Amino acid sequence: VQLQASGGGLVQAGGSLRLSCAASGSIFSINRMGWYRQAPGKQRELVATITSGGSTNYADSVKGRFTISRDNAKNTVYLQMNSLKPEDTSVYYCNAFLVSGSSYNSVTYWGQGTQVTVSS
Repeated sequence: VQLQASGGGLVQAGGSLRLSCAASGSIFSINRMGWYRQAPGKQRELVATITSGGSTNYADSVKGRFTISRDNAKNTVYLQMNSLKPEDTSVYYCNAFLVSGSSYNSVTYWGQGTQVTVSS
């Protein structure tokens, strides 16, 4: 199983970016997908998660500015980021808690990370 993230980049404060992350490989089902971020010298933190049924959870720092969504048919999760602030600058990692199609075990996978830089 692989998670391929894309969509990061450099944007000015107040701007928007959309991240995408597609899961591929031997997948039976995906329960929860999400985004986390890690700034230099800091711990990785939750940004947002979404279940297969569409229930969402957001960090307080991004509520009202970021929106997580997913396309279950494409095994893809998106993160629409609006009103970006310099403090949103981080490497963003996608995450999937899924059932493997080969072993039928529940496993957590991480994408490779995509850099988001917000200039002031």
